[in-house]
Amino acid sequence: MLDTKDPDHKGDRNKIYFLVVVIIALLGTNAFLFFKDKHEKERFVTSSTERDRLKLEVEKIEVEFDKVNQLNVALTEKLQREHDMARAKIAELKQALQKGEVTREELINAQNELQKLRTFIEGYKNDIGRLERENADLKTQRDSLERSVLTVSAKAQNLEKKNSELSEKVKSSAALKAYNERLIGYRVKNNGKNIEVNKASAARKLITYFDIVPNQLAAKDYHKIYLRVFDPSGNLVADEKNMFEADGQEMQYSDMITISYKNDSTSYQIDWVNPQPFIKGTYNIILYANGYTMGKASVELK
Repeated sequence: MLDTKDPDHKGDRNKIYFLVVVIIALLGTNAFLFFKDKHEKERFVTSSTERDRLKLEVEKIEVEFDKVNQLNVALTEKLQREHDMARAKIAELKQALQKGEVTREELINAQNELQKLRTFIEGYKNDIGRLERENADLKTQRDSLERSVLTVSAKAQNLEKKNSELSEKVKSSAALKAYNERLIGYRVKNNGKNIEVNKASAARKLITYFDIVPNQLAAKDYHKIYLRVFDPSGNLVADEKNMFEADGQEMQYSDMITISYKNDSTSYQIDWVNPQPFIKGTYNIILYANGYTMGKASVELK
């Protein structure tokens, strides 16, 4: 039998106990390190996933900003200031989330900032929507005002046209009109007496006789009567310096007299001496007064 009190055996047992304790300690340390490493990996994976999710959220918010800005609405000073601050915060968050690792505290801060951005973007969208509606209302009002202005302008132009037409009618109605017009050729004797002729070779002048239609609208005043003479070839016989205006254009006249109109039965005449020999054919005259055609007459000289 072995002697349990043998010092050699007792030393061996102590060594065995020590080795067992060492082995248990090593096993415990390895287990601790294993679980610690696993926990760290799980924490890192969770943080990395959370960071990627936050990056995605920031990008979504940035896209929302871009959509809102595409509305092409003029921002108020307050909205512009808030817009610039939000843009800066987005850039700051993106830069922070691009780091290789972030702490739990940084993630929590990022989540809080992200929530603030979400709240802001909603308010910002509402404000932009309100501004867009207000702009639409203003555009509608402006378009309505423009249509009203155009309508008023069209009415004013129409009224001005009618007034102009009415004024023209009044002027035309007030103009002197001739009737009983007669054109006769004459030769002049040495004593100055006029002898009526119908031959071109004998004629020296033409006399236009006319009466004036009674007109209450015509001014009882002095009026200029213009005469234009056309030879058988249709050529106007007139001095280039003799100009007047009638029927909306400037014309040359052959002769002109001034009469005193009193709206009575007075008859008038215009004596016109031909500066050149008469030729065979029909001579035509046109009378003008107050800017309008007054009357016409003709005579044939053989």
